[in-house]
Amino acid sequence: MHVKKGDKVVVIAGSDKGKTGKILSSLPKLNRVIVEGVNMVTKHQKATREMQQAGILHREGAIDASNVMIYCDKCKSGVRTEIKINNGKKVRACKKCGQLFE
Repeated sequence: MHVKKGDKVVVIAGSDKGKTGKILSSLPKLNRVIVEGVNMVTKHQKATREMQQAGILHREGAIDASNVMIYCDKCKSGVRTEIKINNGKKVRACKKCGQLFE
């Protein structure tokens, strides 16, 4: 996958196109990611214990990883990445401006 947990991304396709957020978790086997504030779904929760509250919850749903791009703060847009060597370590960098994503 070209993105990982903690990356700031912009959605490039779907009903939430243009929204930005941080990746909360990634599901590599399914090629999907969960992005903060994107693809909100409604879940009806039943109380399972005495203390747990029942009700309607709004949480983020998974979207396909191909529908997000890494957001570059310098370019102010979604960008493609390249691999660069920094201090003997492979890191991702912005194709447009060269800013490193660590």
